[in-house]
Amino acid sequence: MWRMRVVHSTGYAYKSPVTASFNEARLTPRSDSRQNVILNRVETVPATRQYRYVDYWGTAVTSFDLHAPHTELEVTASSVVETDTGEQPAEEVSWEDLKTIAVIDRFDEVLGPTGYTPLSRRLARVGQRIAKYHDPHDAVVAAANWVHSELEYVPGTTGVHSSGLDAHREGKGVCQDFAHLSLILLRSIGIPARYVSGYLHPNREAAVGDTIEGQSHAWIQAWTGGWWHYDPTNDKGINEQYVSVGVGRDYSDVTPLKGIYSGEGSTDLDVVVEITRLA
Repeated sequence: MWRMRVVHSTGYAYKSPVTASFNEARLTPRSDSRQNVILNRVETVPATRQYRYVDYWGTAVTSFDLHAPHTELEVTASSVVETDTGEQPAEEVSWEDLKTIAVIDRFDEVLGPTGYTPLSRRLARVGQRIAKYHDPHDAVVAAANWVHSELEYVPGTTGVHSSGLDAHREGKGVCQDFAHLSLILLRSIGIPARYVSGYLHPNREAAVGDTIEGQSHAWIQAWTGGWWHYDPTNDKGINEQYVSVGVGRDYSDVTPLKGIYSGEGSTDLDVVVEITRLA
């Protein structure tokens, strides 16, 4: 069991005053069997009224709006979370189970293609080869192994709008791309799979009290009788170093911060994530 503090700050600078903005933040870690959120707050400068709710996928959302002219906006989410290792399903399903109408109907939304995880005949053939030699649980690991061997981790090579196929064509990408490419493969062979956003503390031997520059991270969850986590970017299961925040079909369901504003000009965006192991 780890206890961590995560501070995620996002700053916007506008070229000219913005007269109004409406925003949604998905920056609150999940409370589930693996995680316990002890503290979470989302603060903005300028100060705003906030509304909090849980979205369709079970992700906590903080929405806020600003109606006074402003040239800068800073959003800071602070959380203290206790984390544990990921659990494996108590019972495993077979390929025949996954083909039943009950499973297909229940998980329809995380079995079909999306903008970030489009259909691909070539990848479906790769998936079929994997499925031929593995049971569903092992196929998830084999699919992530394949993605890990196909993509080189290179920051800045893809944009937030790139699909898993775009990254595969390039042969490189970031954690978002590793996750999307894995989802394409798994869904092509009938394994329900979803995208997870969160944070990763990069140092397993971190000293208690040391604050480091962390980063947002993405991985997947697969359903093979129960939901469980796997990180294709690092090609391993997750442990206490991972803090999960959002879950959905792909990145578009878990975007950390999105909104609209009235005003002209582009924005400069600055993001800083600091993670401290507390226990």
